[in-house]
Amino acid sequence: MELWRNLRSDMPTLLSVNLNKIALIRNSRGRDYPSVEHFARVALDNGARGVTIHPRPDQRHARNADALALSALVKQYPGAELNIEGYPSREFLDVVLQSRPAQCTLVPDEPGQITSDHGWNIRERMDLLKGVVAELQAAGVRVSLFVDPDPEQVALAPQTGADRVELYTEDYALKHSEGKHVSVIDQYVKAAEAAINAGLGLNAGHDLNLLNLADFLAAVRGVEEVSIGHALTVEALEQGYASVVRQYVAICRAAGLAE
Repeated sequence: MELWRNLRSDMPTLLSVNLNKIALIRNSRGRDYPSVEHFARVALDNGARGVTIHPRPDQRHARNADALALSALVKQYPGAELNIEGYPSREFLDVVLQSRPAQCTLVPDEPGQITSDHGWNIRERMDLLKGVVAELQAAGVRVSLFVDPDPEQVALAPQTGADRVELYTEDYALKHSEGKHVSVIDQYVKAAEAAINAGLGLNAGHDLNLLNLADFLAAVRGVEEVSIGHALTVEALEQGYASVVRQYVAICRAAGLAE
């Protein structure tokens, strides 16, 4: 175990900012405000190494057109990557193949699902995943599979040809909020060990936030990328909202003094 803990332990973990919530707010008003592209730039200008979207069939937040726009945008930032998540329907795959992101994360979502809440049963979906992975890789797209922290499932991932797995971290996040994350962290460590021993890259995501991310990365070594969106957006509201209100108040006061 100690040998594995030293493996990749000095590699920095990269942040990919999920922009779905920005897109959701945009769609509620019917115009391009807030701009997904603008917030992608804000993320990349401030140290993020990638951006993520998950265009669902109902297009309720990220839209298919966002994939093309963001694909062009990340090319302006050397080393930056676009990650597109989704269930591998034919429509979704066509969007990915047209936009050619650096990475596609395949998730086993049902069409009407609110958010991802489980990983792939790789054994049951092996044939589907093999075909999809091969198609995406032939187009130069790196493929990651969204998986539960189950070493047995992770160990099956190389049979699909996938390049990486993304550990589904909601259980960890829930337990962390209760002060009980020690009870589950070992399963993530074992799943990560299985990924690295199998030669897979390792990503993680879902409900990670400013309060729990450091503890996760301290325990689970070798994580190459975390994708964070919902919590990041909420935290931006909490920590940046007061500043924006003060600026509006200042403008209003200045306008009154000018009369």
